[in-house]
Amino acid sequence: MDERRSRLLVVRNDKLGDFMLAWPALACLKAADPGLHVSVLVPAYTAPIARLCPWVDEVLLDPGDEAAADGRRELLSRLRQGRFDALLTLFSTPRIGWLGWRAGIPLRLAPATKWAQLFYNRRIAQRRSRSQKPEYVYNLELAEGLLGELGRPLPPRPSPPFWPLPEAIRGAQRARIADELGLDEGRPWIFVHAGHGGSAVNLSLDQYATLACGIEQRLAGTVMPIWLLTAGPGEEAIADELCDRLAAEGLTAARLPSRRGLDDFALSLTAADLFIAGSTGPLHIAGCLDRPTAGFYPARRSATPLRWQTCNAPAHRLAFSPPDGASETDMSSIDLMAAAERIAQHLPISTSSEPPS
Repeated sequence: MDERRSRLLVVRNDKLGDFMLAWPALACLKAADPGLHVSVLVPAYTAPIARLCPWVDEVLLDPGDEAAADGRRELLSRLRQGRFDALLTLFSTPRIGWLGWRAGIPLRLAPATKWAQLFYNRRIAQRRSRSQKPEYVYNLELAEGLLGELGRPLPPRPSPPFWPLPEAIRGAQRARIADELGLDEGRPWIFVHAGHGGSAVNLSLDQYATLACGIEQRLAGTVMPIWLLTAGPGEEAIADELCDRLAAEGLTAARLPSRRGLDDFALSLTAADLFIAGSTGPLHIAGCLDRPTAGFYPARRSATPLRWQTCNAPAHRLAFSPPDGASETDMSSIDLMAAAERIAQHLPISTSSEPPS
């Protein structure tokens, strides 16, 4: 392809966590050639955080599968006007493949998945259903495949953080939250997101309370943490109930105040010394920020800790799932005291400028 052709459209138009796991691929494209113009096609609800991505030049809104004819025509017109040289679809669907073909995008690359691949002229076999690699690695491989088609040399794979921010932003977020809630900035802050968004399974509130108490017991003799409960839209009651349970157990707990939008909420996660959650969008935001994380996953092949591994540094992440022999979605079979021990030992909580290693 001609070196002058440098307008790319990257599509990851499903859930928040899926989009966050596309950031390593986006970073790879920019590392190969900072002059590439990278646009992303995302749903409206992830657009605010897409606009904060340092590897993205332009954000386009996908009206979705159920959009009226006017919305579909408008998107097609926008893609034609964009004069894109290549389309990279990280999760292939017939609608997006058909759209890219109709828009006249000359190079269209996607996973070789089912009949949707018929609309693409470059396909990469990945067999994602086997879940043998993390999702973000599958995405990286697609980005590298596109770079090869574009004739760009492959850069070294980028390393965390995939959302690099100045340390001053973390300090400002901690100061803001401390002012809002009257918290001590000198104590470690453990964020817990008990909601599940679109995920099918998560720990129960009783389990989260048991886990928090177990961690607190194992941190006895150190500076005791402050527990901050976060909530997505419609999950405020869950966070409030867990906050009350922790307070009743004698833990210092508060709910993170509501934020103006997803972008504001995401930036608030920089204040965390540790982020605990199920396999949800907020967990993957924390991973992109390279904050220490502890994730709880089912053992189902399509949702394993390996497949949906956070993209923070290996030393900054822990993952837990039902043991062998238990039902793959039986989160009650997870040994919470063993998890509390590992979290306390292997992710030592720190309020220093660098995450613990």
